[in-house]
Amino acid sequence: MGLTISNLFSRLFGKKQMRILMVGLDAAGKTTILYKLKLGEIVTTIPTIGFNVETVEYKNISFTVWDVGGQDKIRPLWRHYFQNTQGLIFVVDSNDRERALEAREELTKMLQEDELRDAVLLIFANKQDLPNAMTVAEITEKLGLNQLRARTVTVPPQGDVPYEGLDWLSNELSKR
Repeated sequence: MGLTISNLFSRLFGKKQMRILMVGLDAAGKTTILYKLKLGEIVTTIPTIGFNVETVEYKNISFTVWDVGGQDKIRPLWRHYFQNTQGLIFVVDSNDRERALEAREELTKMLQEDELRDAVLLIFANKQDLPNAMTVAEITEKLGLNQLRARTVTVPPQGDVPYEGLDWLSNELSKR
């Protein structure tokens, strides 16, 4: 009942609600990105055991972002967060070439899940400022993104990545 009233209230007053799941391998920078979006600045973080959840208000949309830990022992729990997810943010450490295949395998597994079939996919190529970071083209190739069919996906170029990504997510999700 409360959810119905909340949905009606948001429709009347124009604020859309979006549920976003942010995942990726450990040390990719998920929590740093979450708090950059929430607070507008980089904060010191520790490895996430479990999850962080924050509401990010951006361009008349209220994003509820679930940041779930990426350690290999936690990854099987990701599926418990899939239900009602409208947008999926997969964070990749652009500087971690050795684990690009592992990231691809985890992403591929997730994208086969029925509960995520309608979710738009945003890839954050994090740590692009490091000297040996993979380019967006390399990440696209290593993750096999060109092979994805029937899925809306983007990898924003380097820049103010979190906000460019939210722009793209808000545009894609408002089409639905």
